[in-house]
Amino acid sequence: MNGRKWTLRRRVTTMCVLVGVLLAALATIGVVQAAQNRTHLDTLLDKSGPLRTGSEALLGTLLDQETGIRGYAVSGDPVDLVPYERGVEQERDLLTQMDGLLTDEPEIRRRVGQIRDQAEQWRLEIAVPVIEAVDSRGTEAAQSLLDERARVRFDVLRSEVQQLQAEILALRNQIAADARQTGNTLVVLLVTAAAVVLIAAAALILLINRLVIDPVTHLASQVRLVAEGDYQRDIQGVGPPELAALAGDVDGMRRRIAAELAEVREARTRIEWINSQLQKQAEELVRSNRDLEQFAYVASHDLQEPLRKVASFCQLLQRRYAGQLDERADQYIAFAVDGAQRMQRLINDLLAFSRIGRLTTGFTDVDLNEVMTQVAGQTEAARQYAGGEVTWADLPVVHGEEPLLTNLLVNLVSNSIKFRRPDEPVRVNVSARRVDDEWEITCQDNGIGIEPEFADKIFVIFQRLHSKDAYPGTGIGLAIGKKIVEYHGGRIWVDPEVTGGTAIRFTLPVVADEPAPDEPDGSDVADTGDGEPADRPDGVKETVA
Repeated sequence: MNGRKWTLRRRVTTMCVLVGVLLAALATIGVVQAAQNRTHLDTLLDKSGPLRTGSEALLGTLLDQETGIRGYAVSGDPVDLVPYERGVEQERDLLTQMDGLLTDEPEIRRRVGQIRDQAEQWRLEIAVPVIEAVDSRGTEAAQSLLDERARVRFDVLRSEVQQLQAEILALRNQIAADARQTGNTLVVLLVTAAAVVLIAAAALILLINRLVIDPVTHLASQVRLVAEGDYQRDIQGVGPPELAALAGDVDGMRRRIAAELAEVREARTRIEWINSQLQKQAEELVRSNRDLEQFAYVASHDLQEPLRKVASFCQLLQRRYAGQLDERADQYIAFAVDGAQRMQRLINDLLAFSRIGRLTTGFTDVDLNEVMTQVAGQTEAARQYAGGEVTWADLPVVHGEEPLLTNLLVNLVSNSIKFRRPDEPVRVNVSARRVDDEWEITCQDNGIGIEPEFADKIFVIFQRLHSKDAYPGTGIGLAIGKKIVEYHGGRIWVDPEVTGGTAIRFTLPVVADEPAPDEPDGSDVADTGDGEPADRPDGVKETVA
């Protein structure tokens, strides 16, 4: 068939089919490479990471054992033997865990077995004789056993662990190299796909220019001549069959098109420009939010291990050298321990904040009455200390993630208990009412209250209205609560009209097809804090400290 008889639709369809087949082939290859890359990354995270952590912890447990034996040989105090005994248990657990991860790595697994045997041999030859010598002959006899041979024996064991760490690092580097290779392949495929798209776009532009733009330009020139006054001029159809038919239709509409063409073009150009600006702003906002959320997650996650190590060693210094240094040194160590612990809390809260919406268990029907029972249990210690009570009544069933909703209500109730008045017992009440298609949940207390000008500030991450000495905490609890509520499609705010305390309200969507709530019949009972239900004549569930 003559190519000139082809319609524009047939030409464009043929080109799209060819490009689609090529892109589908590239996508198939990309899926295979992505699967391999995912496998490498899973291995990197689930195997090499725990193995490296385990090998470092293994060396620490062996050092604890050796330190415990030497301390016991010097002092003869059974307390100094505790690190040795605990180190033995931890060593066995770590070796078992690492052995389970190395089912497909026989060489490294053999190294783990050698370390297990050498550690056991060291205990039989050095540790056990030292313990028996202390028990039977005293510390001097035990210290005589910790000679150069004992030191060399332990150095050999430590060298084996370091060799294990080197082999695990080599395994990790190999897996990382494989992951980079598959990642590079994916990049090449993406570049190829982009090139195909660009070439197809160029071909499409040429096709449109030849079969659409040129004929339409010719048609437009005829229309302009008609609009200038030559109304009897016939409009000739050129180009593919569709445009030829269009020319006949335009011939009957030429007066109106000529009059309105300029206005339509101007309006269309402005709308497209505005839409493009809005689209750019929306894409930039989405990218910025995603980058900030990813940065918060990665930063808090990667800071965990070094900070945990700093905190552990600071606490070890505090326990081991408390009272042995001067008062200022003890004060400095206490400052370091307190700062590390507060930083751990900040990082843990930031990690929890960044995980909301990223790690999901799926939405289910959640009974808020059962959630409040869990909240009462989790805040029982604080309630007993404050001599307060938490009550709730006729809470609805909502659609959401139970752990997140529990966390939300725990934060609200804990804040009410924390920011209480010193001269009266704290009273917290959680209630609900239906407003159109939403449940409005209220957590109200008789605490110190919030000034109206700070009503929005309290939901900003790390914003505090009081010093940490007056009220402990990281200032992220309500920010987490706000993110949880918004993740569930609701909103949260402080009611400025409530006096004599604080009322925080938030909304959750009503479960589809849920009937309007009935009047309470007073038959509900609740946990009283000691595991026994307490009947209330008004149907209110109460938890009393």
